[in-house]
Amino acid sequence: MTRAVEAEPPTAPRLALTAWPFTTAARAARNEERVRERAAGLAGRAALDDWLAETATRADQVLEGALPGRLVAAPAGPMALGDFLVTRCAELVVHSDDLARATGREVPLDRQALAACVRLLADALAARVPGASTEVRVPPYAVVQCVEGPRHTRGTPPNVVETDPLTWVRLAAGRTDWASERAAARISASGERADLSPYLPLLG
Repeated sequence: MTRAVEAEPPTAPRLALTAWPFTTAARAARNEERVRERAAGLAGRAALDDWLAETATRADQVLEGALPGRLVAAPAGPMALGDFLVTRCAELVVHSDDLARATGREVPLDRQALAACVRLLADALAARVPGASTEVRVPPYAVVQCVEGPRHTRGTPPNVVETDPLTWVRLAAGRTDWASERAAARISASGERADLSPYLPLLG
């Protein structure tokens, strides 16, 4: 992140925040390779703690006074700094949840980061499947309308999907699937256009 902010502002067209989730698949293999390289160079807990502390300090220094609208050379393409930071929150939430599930240990999620992640992924769904026939609710963080079809103007929409924040993140990130979560009653879906499985996952 700090390298992207420190580099000269790019001149290429700006990448929309809602387009970012659909760029992640192309970078997945390279990201995994970089993580493995970094892990190999951090022998032991002390080295990891030192690196994390140094990284946090450096990020604070780089971001101090930076304008949210400034373009930065993000891996996915030029982005506004504020948008780029939202993508960092999204990856933090997804991978923190991965870590918790892999280790069986509780990894506390920052409420604001979770909210940013949920809203981004909900907005990305609405961008991928534009329309107003289905309302997707992820309380308390997001409500979007999507999917082509008859538009409702008042009252309860004919097609409603509701789930909790972590289930939504896992669905959007491909960590679980629609059928499993419906069977576990972690998704409430009513209406003939309330099946979102054709549009998920959003992240690669």
